Amino acid sequence: MRKRYLNSPMMYAIGMLAMMIPSQAFSSFYSYYYVDTLGLSLGLFTLARTIFLIWDAVNQPLFGYWSDRTNTKYGRRRPWIFGATPLFMLSFVMVFSPPQGLSETGLFTWVIIALVFFEAVATVIWVNYGALFPELFKGDRLRAKASAVQQGFQIVALLIGTALTPVLFNAMGFSNMSIIYAVVFGVLMLIFLRNVKEDQEAVQAPQLGFKEAFRETLKNKTFWTVNIANSFAQTVNGLLSSMIPFYAKYVLKIPEEQNAILLAAIFVSVIPLVAVWFWLIRKMDPLKAWRLSFVAYALSVIPLWFGTSLLSGILAGILVGFGLAGFLVTPPIINSMIIDQDFVKTGSPREGIYTAVGGFITRSSGLISALAFLVVGIIFGYESGDNPGPDPESTFRYLISVVPCGLLVISIILSLFVKIERKPTDER
Repeated sequence: MRKRYLNSPMMYAIGMLAMMIPSQAFSSFYSYYYVDTLGLSLGLFTLARTIFLIWDAVNQPLFGYWSDRTNTKYGRRRPWIFGATPLFMLSFVMVFSPPQGLSETGLFTWVIIALVFFEAVATVIWVNYGALFPELFKGDRLRAKASAVQQGFQIVALLIGTALTPVLFNAMGFSNMSIIYAVVFGVLMLIFLRNVKEDQEAVQAPQLGFKEAFRETLKNKTFWTVNIANSFAQTVNGLLSSMIPFYAKYVLKIPEEQNAILLAAIFVSVIPLVAVWFWLIRKMDPLKAWRLSFVAYALSVIPLWFGTSLLSGILAGILVGFGLAGFLVTPPIINSMIIDQDFVKTGSPREGIYTAVGGFITRSSGLISALAFLVVGIIFGYESGDNPGPDPESTFRYLISVVPCGLLVISIILSLFVKIERKPTDER
């Protein structure tokens, strides 16, 4: 039975389910928790996010390089994930469990420490998990299938992490919610690790030196253009998930307990639409499908501007699902094509460093998201839940619709400059 599931798309996707449940709860609600619930000023919160993004810039490429050069009988990636799993559980609980009675300075200090710790262990897991994809799955068809299954599981995780989270923290508090998610993460991650085995030839393959490895990565123009385009779209993912609680409160004006209904409607629609994108990728060149996903995503965020109630918010959210599904499925395939080309050129399997640097580029979108929140907040006078300003409704209409659409237009333009030459044998 185990042989049947070993290195299967479903078992690989279990890892995504494990990571995305707490990660989505984090990205969707930690801004809301610290700014609107605990009352940390928007300026201090933005500074804290900037500090942890600078830390992210340092650790991502290094973890990727070290992962590529790891050589054990258990593989290159699995030992890192095993070691980081309990630390991830601890750091996630820490983010949502600040000591009571902290001053604003104390809360600011706590959030910086918690974010830096969380980011470090999350980076180890995400880099090594992502680096497994091009190694385990070869060829467009298998990669499209694996990516579709993976993103289907990711949507389930998004649904749990966004729709169930407010139910849990309303019932038992943020700290207890984080403990439950940490335990779920640990159990699912062990199932994933038990059913993944790395290619020993890749483990023993020669590796480039430090300078040469980074030089080859940094001068790959296609890689940079693809990932910068992805970073703007990833900003939209972050904005949508983190702004939904604000959008529900200030724009739709619905009770907090109805957030779960709104979020569930948005993410449930994505699950069947992932299958649509899988079909599209099989019918057309993956690069064209990737570009199309940006166009669909840009068009899909426009109806959010017109939301006025729970029903209209749900309908607009369902439309967002189509664009979101496309962007979730297509990037892993494009990045795997780039890694394949690099292996042909260098003879060195460097999934780790490409995943790490690509991950930093796309995750630096958090800084764009934070700056967008700060700038739009300043324009409309929003400071925090204690001082929302004269027009919080306009603040969050712009942040959930106009800003995302503009960012996705940039992604579309950048994608037009990407060309990936392929041999007929690559398209299998």
